[in-house]
Amino acid sequence: MSKDYYNIIGVQKNASADEIKTAFRKKAHQHHPDKGGDAEKFKELNEAYQVLSNSQKRQQYDQFGSDFQSGQAGGGYGGFGGQGMNINMDDLGDLFGGFGDIFGGFGGGRSRKSTKGRDLVLEVKITFQEAAFGVEKELSYPRVGACSFCQGSGAAPGTKINNCHNCHGTGRVSQIQRTILGNIQTQASCPECHGEGKIPEKKCSHCQGTGRGRVEEKFTIKIPAGIDNGESIRVSGRGEVSEKGIPAGDLLVQVQVLNHRRLVRDEDDVRSVEVIDIKTAILGGKIEIETLDGSFDLKIPEGTQPNTIFRLKEKGINHLRSRGRGDHFVEIKVEIPKGISRQNKKILEELKF
Repeated sequence: MSKDYYNIIGVQKNASADEIKTAFRKKAHQHHPDKGGDAEKFKELNEAYQVLSNSQKRQQYDQFGSDFQSGQAGGGYGGFGGQGMNINMDDLGDLFGGFGDIFGGFGGGRSRKSTKGRDLVLEVKITFQEAAFGVEKELSYPRVGACSFCQGSGAAPGTKINNCHNCHGTGRVSQIQRTILGNIQTQASCPECHGEGKIPEKKCSHCQGTGRGRVEEKFTIKIPAGIDNGESIRVSGRGEVSEKGIPAGDLLVQVQVLNHRRLVRDEDDVRSVEVIDIKTAILGGKIEIETLDGSFDLKIPEGTQPNTIFRLKEKGINHLRSRGRGDHFVEIKVEIPKGISRQNKKILEELKF
């Protein structure tokens, strides 16, 4: 009895190739055995898709029905009786996280191209002023890097690097995977050269052919002006080296800003507190204060009240992502003397404010 492949996939007879693919992927999720689906329906679904996704087979099916396969040598299409078949990996590639997940993880080296070495995290301490104006720091840290003896090639110095005899330099090999759908031919990373396509004539004795070794990394990093405590700088390619042909990981430099003895950061502004005596508060004067730019003479007007705040424009932190600087705000505290003499008390009593 002829099978209705269009009905199995859930499309109309005039459906486009894209509509067939979309409907197939949806039902594949529904009937996948590992997801609690029916294995027989999953087989039937794939049988229908193998025909309808091929324009020539679809044309024959439309003319003769599903029995068109019986006249082909050896079953022609291949069926599901173990004779094998050829599935387009792109049609199923991301079902359930990857085609390999459906049939037991034979995805080979597909993920190898998208991976990289391990990222590293390094903490660096800088002063308050260095955070405000920027600084260059020389960093030193251990990591897995290119072998210093063979320069990362994996080959003993002076020896050749030949094409892999197993994959003939392609880095990929074909293999047959037995699945619930029958035998499927797939491409995988070559196990001899690990997908590189090259094998050293003689392996480096220091790294045993891996091309990697423990090294002490040194380089200078520019920390930008305005960076704040806890912020990080990502340096590409300064992490650990993985397999040959795979990019190195990144280095994440976490900045720790040390506290200042007088100044406190408030976003890009700076705040400080200055204590003056009552005489200066009443009569006015000048006091020397500390700023990011060094000592500064701040004028105190007559009659300055406690908790008065003075603003010093452009004396704060450099803006990290724009030009200019924040401000410096100085809060004034007035010190009230204790235990004054009788004479001073008398003078204060005679004063009229």
